[in-house]
Amino acid sequence: MPPCESHRVTDAGTPGSRMKGLYRVGGAAALVSAAMTVAGIVTYLAWPPPEDGSVTTWFTLFQQNWLVGMLDLDLTMLVSYVALIPVLLALYVALRRASESLAVLALVFGLVSIATYFASSRVFEMLALSGQYAAATTDAERAIVAAAGQSMLTTYLGAYAAPAVAPGWNYQGTAFNVSFVLWTVAGIMISAAMLRSGALGKAAGYLGIAGNAGALGLFIPAIGVLLSLLSLPLLLAWLIMIALGLFRLAHSTGEAADLAGAVQ
Repeated sequence: MPPCESHRVTDAGTPGSRMKGLYRVGGAAALVSAAMTVAGIVTYLAWPPPEDGSVTTWFTLFQQNWLVGMLDLDLTMLVSYVALIPVLLALYVALRRASESLAVLALVFGLVSIATYFASSRVFEMLALSGQYAAATTDAERAIVAAAGQSMLTTYLGAYAAPAVAPGWNYQGTAFNVSFVLWTVAGIMISAAMLRSGALGKAAGYLGIAGNAGALGLFIPAIGVLLSLLSLPLLLAWLIMIALGLFRLAHSTGEAADLAGAVQ
């Protein structure tokens, strides 16, 4: 057998045994992303954001407990998006043979979505501004810092930033909205590629399409938030199924590599 053949593994469309580590990291990262999503829900219920939502109330929250303030501005979501980077890379490798075009587009859309979300977050800026507000010694200084804080909140929270009337159309800041749409579209493409491949299970593909399509309902007037919340359990189950599928690929790739080495 030629030396190059001992490193070639065809199981589930994988390019070789060297991908085993990527599958394992991707599977673990998918579980981390799911766990951070659950943690975000728990912290939101345990320590809900300031009721009036004013910038000065946010500053007070950050001064009283900086960690709770950061959690209320979606720190866990920031961590979740970081974890999704290796997940996307592992999925691209796992699915590219079955559907190269969908895998490439999903990877690009997903990575741009993650980068755009990073640009949308204002959690560390609000932490810094809260300290500046506390250190201000004049009303003029506090007014300047408060105006900067209001800009930060509106950039991230959009129509949900106080003072605001409950919007008929649910939306946050521009960067957040772009990130949200790109990620759900990437999720639908990943799920469609799963259906073509079968490497991660067709059930995960159907679940991903349903969950990500439901999440896009966020922008429907009046019922958008409810639709998005209803999609959340589906998306959590989808991430867990992705993790299990990647772990299976890592195991089968390792076994195939061992067999090839024994034959050689």
